[in-house]
Order: sequence, then structure tokens, then C-alpha cells
Amino acid sequence: MSDPFSAIAALGVVPVIAIDDPRDATALADALLEGGLGVAEITFRTSAAAETLAILKEARPELLIGAGTVLDAVSLDAAIAAGAQFGLAPGFDPEIVERARNRGLPFAPGVMTPSELGGAVSRGVRLAKYFPAGVAGGPRALDAIAAPFAHLGVRFVPTGGVSLDTMGEWLKMKSVAAVGGTWIARAEDIRERRFADIAAKARAAVARAADIRASAR
Repeated sequence: MSDPFSAIAALGVVPVIAIDDPRDATALADALLEGGLGVAEITFRTSAAAETLAILKEARPELLIGAGTVLDAVSLDAAIAAGAQFGLAPGFDPEIVERARNRGLPFAPGVMTPSELGGAVSRGVRLAKYFPAGVAGGPRALDAIAAPFAHLGVRFVPTGGVSLDTMGEWLKMKSVAAVGGTWIARAEDIRERRFADIAAKARAAVARAADIRASAR
């Protein structure tokens, strides 16, 4: 497997998706791919997550698929069995980080404080989710938290409160690999099969990320 986190960093944005019905998986994937967004984080907030990942692995192998909200060993093992190529969590659980490493799954735990980040870094983590980004102090807070770890090459995926309008504040930061957001493929949009809208939002997010990165060079 090529490094999924490098692919995510190249795109600059990850759609965070809670899907209720696995039967919507392929239409969702097609919408994301049509919008030029070849990655999806399927969260284990619903019982459909593992089946959705398995469907996507089989039907849309060109889509980079990951598991989000991985809170326990059961979810982690189910995600790996279903074909997840990376995993993320909203918090830092050292046992889950170790289990993911032992299973060979690239994994980004969530951090919000220097202590959490220090614990993650000591276990080899070099990409972490910064969550909840909006209420944790925004870009200024992340900049301060990340500074003592910058020489180690630690990067972040801010998630929680990020939008198309605010993603530029994050992507201008050297420590930010990508942003995560639920606005691209909301659960209600999937349920109501508004896949054309999802494709349009994906296209706008990819274009916005590319513009931001180009202007920051």
C-alpha cells in the first residue's frame, strides 16, 4: 500500500462521512470521484460503517478509504477486515495506536493538548487529528501546541467546525496536512440522495484547497 497520508496531504481535504445505509455507498463514491475527491473517511458513528467500507473496497477500488471515529479494538479490527487503508480517531488512546501499528494500519489519533500530542509522538505518531478544531482555539492554538514538536515533522488534520469558508485559515499553516469536514457529504444529503450536490461540494473543496496551497508557495 502506498502511503495514504501522503495522498491525503496532496488533496488537502478529507470528507468525514456518517452513512446510514450501505446501499448508498457506491453512489456516494461516484459523487466524490466526480468532484475530484478520491478519498473518504467513513466514521464508525453508524452501524453501516464496516459494510460500507467493504462495498467501497470491492466496487470502487480507486477511492482511498479510511475509517473514522475508531474508538476501540472491535472497531479497529472491523475496519481493517473491511479494507480500510487508514484510520483516525477523535481522541488519543495509546492502546489503539499500538494496535493499529501492530496491524499495519496508518493511524492518526486525535489530540487537543500538548500532553496528548506528546503521548502520541512518543508512540511514533507523525500525523494527528486536531479535534475539535473550532472550539479548541482555532489555528492560533494549534500553532502554539505544534511549535515544540515541529522539528519532529508532526502534521495535523484539523477537524470539527472546519468549512469551505474557513479551510484557508488552516491550510496556510505548514503543520497542517489537510482538513477534515462533514460539510461535503452530510448524512442528510446522502439519505436524500443529493449526490449532485455532494459532487459539487467535493469539487469546490478540492479547488479551494489547490488555490490555497498555490497562493502559499
